[in-house]
Amino acid sequence: MDSIDRRIIAALASNARISLKELSATVGLASPSVAERLKRLQEQGQIAGFTVAINPRSLGYAFQAIVRVNPLPGALDAVEKLIVATPEVIECDRVTGEDCFIARLCVSSIDALDVILKPFHKRAHTVTSIVKSQPVLRRLPPLNPNETQSRQPRNIHGTP
Repeated sequence: MDSIDRRIIAALASNARISLKELSATVGLASPSVAERLKRLQEQGQIAGFTVAINPRSLGYAFQAIVRVNPLPGALDAVEKLIVATPEVIECDRVTGEDCFIARLCVSSIDALDVILKPFHKRAHTVTSIVKSQPVLRRLPPLNPNETQSRQPRNIHGTP
């Protein structure tokens, strides 16, 4: 992946609906060249898809919750299937450490949260945190990992 590919990905991350003409102008290449690069990036799996971001509140979800899930002995597969089958779970990571899963749920009310989590209680211990805000929304990692490694750590006041 070269710097032009990185600029294409950054532009798409800002606006996945950008036209090919606008994208071409942004990266300084002709439309056919950009189209070919996009095709290659998709074929190589560097672009996995295009999506839309929605506001869960507009769909009636009053809040989000982060739920740490630690299955009871022998229940790992059953719990994973339950997580996958729960439509309110919008993201889930299988992790190392004290818990096995960390799930993000969209929830309409506290009562709804209780109903959603009730099937888990027979198979797992759960710890739930209500999301107050998201200082960092899902975003791309740095497009050049080597630049990240060369960055100097900053203290709390933003100076080296």
